[in-house]
Amino acid sequence: MQRGWQVACVCLLGLFLAALVTSLDYSLRDALGPGPGFFPFWLSVIGAALTVGILVQVTRSAPDAEAATILPRGLAALQSALVIVALVVAAALLEPLGFRLTMLAFLAVLLVALGARSVVGVSLTALVGSFGVFHVFYYWLKVPLPIGAFGL
Repeated sequence: MQRGWQVACVCLLGLFLAALVTSLDYSLRDALGPGPGFFPFWLSVIGAALTVGILVQVTRSAPDAEAATILPRGLAALQSALVIVALVVAAALLEPLGFRLTMLAFLAVLLVALGARSVVGVSLTALVGSFGVFHVFYYWLKVPLPIGAFGL
């Protein structure tokens, strides 16, 4: 497992460094403040620093004999499978149902599958995560999101 983490960290580091080099093609500042390269640059720097930290931690730690299994078992395996199925179903329903209805159902199912038991908490999170996020992105940030057949 230790070697796997090290390989994954090196791959991530390569990705962050490539993004860092690409972000340098854009200006970090413009007349109004941060330029188009500002956020990619700093996200790449932060990501690379965190990846180096994980790489150092994994390399310095003793090999764990229990971590020989990669796939989860029991409840964790069921929850992982439910998350993957929910993602596939949500991707398939995004265009026909629209963002709001798809995310409402997706978030509710996901929260229950991961163990949330409060009906009020699940309902509020699903409503805010679907209708609230849609409102912010569609109306305020002018990001086009799928509306769906029902107009919701």
